[in-house]
Amino acid sequence: MPLDALGLALAAACLHALWNLVLAGSRDTEGAAAAALPCAVLLFAPVAAATWRVESAAWPFIAGSSALEVAYVVVLMAAYKRADLSLVYPVSRGLAPVFVLCASVAFLGFGSSTGEVVGIACVAGGIVLVRRGGGPGAAQWSGLALAVLVACFIATYTLVDRYGVRHANPLSYVELILIGPAVAYPLVVGPARARASLRASSLVAGASMIGAYGLTLAALRLASAASVAAVRESSVVIAVVFAAPVLKEPVGRRRLAGAALVVTGIALIAIF
Repeated sequence: MPLDALGLALAAACLHALWNLVLAGSRDTEGAAAAALPCAVLLFAPVAAATWRVESAAWPFIAGSSALEVAYVVVLMAAYKRADLSLVYPVSRGLAPVFVLCASVAFLGFGSSTGEVVGIACVAGGIVLVRRGGGPGAAQWSGLALAVLVACFIATYTLVDRYGVRHANPLSYVELILIGPAVAYPLVVGPARARASLRASSLVAGASMIGAYGLTLAALRLASAASVAAVRESSVVIAVVFAAPVLKEPVGRRRLAGAALVVTGIALIAIF
């Protein structure tokens, strides 16, 4: 993997971990997300407009993916209200590629390799360690269940986007997808809460959402999708490491080891 692609993918991982840390650490997690999403759309609008290309065939995929993104945000913020980020983030990010792989094999006719099977085993083992490794109260079952549901939404919109993005410029496509959550989620949470949560951290979270996506696209121009995906998911370890000093979560050795094992599994699935 070229060093410039590696740097871009690592930067994308840092930004993805950052916006999750910012939102999870907010006094009103849901209000902060409701403020950050419109910021992301507004910040990205000029770039999307400058690269605009959307074919008519893309619209059903955009509509479906946007609805899934709304559900993803609703469930993710609910999970962060109930459980540690160092539990929710590794589980949701780790299980998503496993679900994508399983759906691809079961419904789309793709095969699986030994490396992918080993990767699934690593993710499963990592999730067990993450759930048990946070000290007293680490087994936050409601948060764990929500994290699994988040992974389902990630996997589903990933499969939708795999086909939808063929009919549009990726930058235009993601902008249109984000408009749905940016409009719907503040209405779900309440416009007053969104306005009350609008501060510098909202801009940071919104800019990080868009920045992570843009850097990933830039890395994909320089290296294979498998290698970029593997490096990109180092965000799992980054988020768990910073959850202790930033969010004061009980991140022990088991949870750190579990996060590392999840990343190893994701890398095996991506590469093989």
